[in-house]
Amino acid sequence: MTTEHEERSKEEALAFIRICYKELGKSPEQTEQRLEEVEREWDREGTYTHTLEELTYGSRMAWRNNSRCIGRLFWEGLDLFDARGADTEEAVAEALLAHMAYATNEGRVRAAITVFAPAAEGRVIRILNHQLVRYAGYAAPEGVTGDPGSVAFTQLCMHLGWRGAGTAYDILPLLIQINDRTPRWFAIPDELVLEVPLSHPENEEFAELGLRWYAVPFISDMTLDLGGLQYTAAPFNGWYMGTEIGARNLADKDRYNQLPAVAEIFGLDTSTNTSLWKDQALVELNRAVLHSYKSKGVSIVDHHSAAEQFAIFERKEAACGREVNGRWSWLIPPMSPATTQVWHKPYAETDMKPNYRHARCPYPHG
Repeated sequence: MTTEHEERSKEEALAFIRICYKELGKSPEQTEQRLEEVEREWDREGTYTHTLEELTYGSRMAWRNNSRCIGRLFWEGLDLFDARGADTEEAVAEALLAHMAYATNEGRVRAAITVFAPAAEGRVIRILNHQLVRYAGYAAPEGVTGDPGSVAFTQLCMHLGWRGAGTAYDILPLLIQINDRTPRWFAIPDELVLEVPLSHPENEEFAELGLRWYAVPFISDMTLDLGGLQYTAAPFNGWYMGTEIGARNLADKDRYNQLPAVAEIFGLDTSTNTSLWKDQALVELNRAVLHSYKSKGVSIVDHHSAAEQFAIFERKEAACGREVNGRWSWLIPPMSPATTQVWHKPYAETDMKPNYRHARCPYPHG
């Protein structure tokens, strides 16, 4: 007897095939044939297997549907690596490293996703990292060295035997778990992690702060919800919007908290909020991020250009007769949001599928 969940998943599978094949321009005969194949396979096996074309287009649709992403204009250009055959921790790690090399591309970042086998009875693959590249955080009574958002994950890695150098910018290992086995860690080769040391276009003292960040945001803790199947390991990347680094990762008080240090470099009056020193320091820090990435030939977009690109995405979706799914609080940039068109528009957030969904996290992260 099939359960209500199984029936719902089967209906999601058939609904995905219908919309996917319609958007791909398949004939009614091709669509009907594939629907019959999926239904037979599901009734026999309790699941089905996506074709490479379905997996590729479905991954792109999931990006298009995701309510939190301002960079969706480029959804059709997402490159897919099919790693569904990887069934050991070593094979998963090898596929992740290959993805990193391809996407980093010496700084000319390429949007990509690697999809591993979906969850099934007796099989769950998980990448426990929040991002494939992330700096460690070491807690001590006098404070945290490195990224406070990574303290719990760093402790987990150390419990499993990993040791870092103890600096503010140690690259954490990949942490992979298959089923209920003990997670295994894999060091990332130095040559696969492109980092950008930060300097300022006018203030030479800024470089003395020793700030840096990595080139590519590889999101690795989300599940690809696609056509009734749950791909629990499906890391993907685009490229950074500058404010993600300059107004959050390096600026937030519970992350690297660098605004006071930047203010000191620029001689700002930090004795009173009315001097707006935090605002000035935030602008200079973000200028440094954009300047540094562009100077090193690393892909990045400023928040004003990203908002303009999102407006183009909205117009293209309207021309296709599709509603734009959006969470306003995520779409507005974390710096000067009122200067972008996104600030002035309401957005409706709906439960659209396919999509990327946050998986349950066994440890907190920033």
